[in-house]
Parts: sequence; structure tokens; C-alpha cells
Amino acid sequence: MFVTRLISGMILVAVMLAVIIPGGPFLGVFLGVISVIGLYELYRAFEMEKSALALVGYGTAVCCYAILLAGADDKTMAVLLAGLLVFMAVYVFGWPHFAADQVMCAFTGVVYVAVLLSHIYLVRCGRDGAYLVWLIFLSAWGCDTCAYCVGKLFGKHKMAPVLSPKKSVEGGIGGVVGAGLLGLLYGSVFHGQLREFSNPALHCMLICAAGGAISQIGDLAASAIKRNRGIKDYGKLIPGHGGILDRFDSILFTAPIIYYLVQLLQAV
Repeated sequence: MFVTRLISGMILVAVMLAVIIPGGPFLGVFLGVISVIGLYELYRAFEMEKSALALVGYGTAVCCYAILLAGADDKTMAVLLAGLLVFMAVYVFGWPHFAADQVMCAFTGVVYVAVLLSHIYLVRCGRDGAYLVWLIFLSAWGCDTCAYCVGKLFGKHKMAPVLSPKKSVEGGIGGVVGAGLLGLLYGSVFHGQLREFSNPALHCMLICAAGGAISQIGDLAASAIKRNRGIKDYGKLIPGHGGILDRFDSILFTAPIIYYLVQLLQAV
């Protein structure tokens, strides 16, 4: 199991490098594809992956990425509003085939998966994006690794005893501190490329620490949904890891936080 997880993890990292380094359409299309796959996994958890509502969800997600690639990311809200109208049309004209909670799930899923994940593309396309985009993964996956190690060594107090008994407060704090230190190191190494920051090391540390804290909420949120739906993993696409949502659950929340913190600190 460990070897399988390690090999698939290395392949995933290689794929991410291949699409993030060139950026542009390569990254946008890749994120669009995995967003639709992730949305399918979420809808499947709610047993609606082949419904008319799901088709509208997939279409709305594709439209969101289409406007991103066209450079009109300010129109995302318009696409979401149009998608909501179509969702409601399917709901009312298909009455009573769909329940209200299914409609809400279908619409929220687009925001939860496609819109949140699209912030990776937005960070990459921004100023110094070729270097800042890695803070998303550094904070999320770095926090996860540090939290695991610290929790194993010092964990005593449960963070969410019912939802995730193995996670500890000590591990959570260790994850945030570890992510912050990784950001400090990253900012110190690449300070020459982070021209928009007045203090690259300090700013990267703050960004990664905040990202690490938020990533834990993303991880727990995905776990809560799985517990509610009685499933262990969202899928089997990535051997040893599960589905897209199992591997990117913390990234979903980290990406937008990193995006807005970068915007804020570049203006300081």
C-alpha cells in the first residue's frame, strides 16, 4: 500500500509540474478536467452523478473555465448566476423528480470544486505567479505532512474526536508552524523572483501558515461529507490516495486563500 501510494504520488507531482510550469491553457484545461472529475465524484457520493442536475453542473463548471481561459475571470459570477437559473429551471419543470436539497447540492458542488480549484489558475496567471503558485501546494501538503509527524510524536488532545479521531490539536498546530517555516524557507530561497513582495520571506511565511490552517478545514470538510454519505473514498482514480477530491480536498480551500492573501500583500 505504501509503495503504491508513493509511486502514484510521484506521478501526480510530475503531472502537476508538467502543467503548472508552462501554465496558460495547459493548466487551465487540466484544472477544468479534474474539476469535472471531482464534481462527478461529489455527485456520485450523493447518487446523482448521471442526473439532469449533474449535467448542468458539469456544463457550468466547463463554462467557468472557458471564461478563465478567455481572460474574463470577472464574469465568473455571471456564469454562476446563469447556472443557478438553469438548475432551478430543471427543478421546477421536472417537479417532483428532484428534491430541493439535490438542487442546492448540485449548485454548491460547482462552487466547492470548480470555482475554488480555479484559483490555482488565477494565482499562476498573476504577478510572480510562476513562483507564488507553489505556495498553494507547499502550505496544504506541507501542513499535512508536518501535522502527521507532530501528531504522531506529541498528539494528545483530539481536534475533532467524532469526525477524525486521529487528528490532534498538537498535530494541527505543528502543521501550521511547519507550513509557515516551509514558506519562510521558500521565500528566502526565491526572494529575487518575488519582486512584488517587500519582504518575500516574511510574506511567504504568513501566507503558508494561513494556508496551512485553512487546509485543515478543507480536509475535515471533505471527511465530514464522506461520513455523512457513508463512503470511505470519493474514488479510485489515484491508487493509494482515492479520488480527485481525496487528494485535493485541502487544496480546494487553500487556493483561494493564497490568491487573496497574495493580492493583499502585494499591495502593501
